[in-house]
Amino acid sequence: MVSHDARVAERILDSLPRIPTPVWGRDEFHTGEMWNSNSVVSWVLALSGASVDEIDPPTNGRAPGWHAGLVVATRGRR
Repeated sequence: MVSHDARVAERILDSLPRIPTPVWGRDEFHTGEMWNSNSVVSWVLALSGASVDEIDPPTNGRAPGWHAGLVVATRGRR
């Protein structure tokens, strides 16, 4: 569960049509990571106002591309 706030859920759904579409697996946004499904998830959550600081990969897991989504979402809020 990332939020109990219905407004966050609404913003998540509203952001879906605006998902950035760079070439998958490349770093076209110059974030230091490739863009992939993890990027999309972190972008949507960050843009919606969900608390992404509390979300970590599973123990001993990885989430390549996660940082790319956060960076691009931050750029979009400026």
